[in-house]
Amino acid sequence: MSGLRLDIDLDKIGDNARHLVALAGERGVSITGVTKALLGDARLARTLVVAGVVGLGDSRIENIERMRHAHVHSPMTLIRSPMPSQVDRVARADTTSMNSDTDVLTALATAARLCGRIHDVIVMVELGDLRDGVMSAELHETVRHVLRRPTLRLEGIGTNLACRNGIEPSRQNMGELSDLADSVESAFGIELRTVSGGNSANLGWLSTAEQLGRVNNLRLGEAILLGRDPLRRQPLVGLHTDAITLIGEVIESRRKPSRPWGRAGQNAFGETDTEPNDDGGDHSIWQTIVAVGRQDTDPRDLRTTAGVTVLAASSDHLMVETSVKMVAGDEIRFEPGYSALLRSMTSPFVHKEVRRDRADRTTISVSSRGRAGNQGGTTVGRRTANLTIVPAMRPAAGAAPRSDR
Repeated sequence: MSGLRLDIDLDKIGDNARHLVALAGERGVSITGVTKALLGDARLARTLVVAGVVGLGDSRIENIERMRHAHVHSPMTLIRSPMPSQVDRVARADTTSMNSDTDVLTALATAARLCGRIHDVIVMVELGDLRDGVMSAELHETVRHVLRRPTLRLEGIGTNLACRNGIEPSRQNMGELSDLADSVESAFGIELRTVSGGNSANLGWLSTAEQLGRVNNLRLGEAILLGRDPLRRQPLVGLHTDAITLIGEVIESRRKPSRPWGRAGQNAFGETDTEPNDDGGDHSIWQTIVAVGRQDTDPRDLRTTAGVTVLAASSDHLMVETSVKMVAGDEIRFEPGYSALLRSMTSPFVHKEVRRDRADRTTISVSSRGRAGNQGGTTVGRRTANLTIVPAMRPAAGAAPRSDR
């Protein structure tokens, strides 16, 4: 067993996914399960499908190909615009893709024609967070560009918020997305099957908004995997926050001063935050070193248990304060945030233990093809129980913002 590892509990992830699928389904909204944080692991993909997601989303075509090669046949969406150098792979992988550039769309149309496919497209719209998406005034022109190409099919429109600047989904920006969907349908005489409102940051809006308008799909990753609200970094009641745990091995533990001494320059990462102990007045602590560093995770995004405080990290050493002396070989468990999880999953030095202790549960079936508020003649726009946010465990000092989700 590797001393440094991620423990990934698929049972708890499945519980989280089922809870969110059911919660969103009561509002007429389907869930696309985002797999990118676990690098398109087929076991995660199957867990999400069994839990009732209508499709899988990933930002890397390599991950989508990995799932396809593992015989995962669920609908898949590339949730980042394809790179022009990869459009042939995107077309062959039988995906939907999110797009905001007409040159990329033209290349996709050609690639789809060459491999004999019709490629589904969701046009992304910028609504304030300043990541991807066309400006609202450009939407009709971009839609027209799609509709004029016989090997492209317009699946819908979507937006993304909170990933770059933390702009929250609100009645105003979600209402604008709904208005844009109506405008496209009216202008071109078509029906949009999907209006994708965003990511895990939309859950608060989903549970409290009186009307959801045209939004009928959300793309969820962080909430399913980590059970947390990305906007506040708080746990969501009813969800497991310990489905994924980073476990590290102690390699040193001894009494040391709490502050360094001597003249300070930049550290190994160009930082100059050190405050040397020039007056000699200081207290000692149990400084324990765990064999994990910035090459393996984001130390600022690790949550610790009582009696453990993250102090600092170099490339390969994580310095923590512990309440007692520890023995080399002891293990310390951390709850990773989204940034820490992404980096740990991509580190070849972090062993991944994916486990399932229970049998699969019954799939929850939710349709994404109707407008929120009326599916199959049944009213589904009623309020559902709120997602409640509870106080989080203390994150490491200087915790970094998260990315999508």
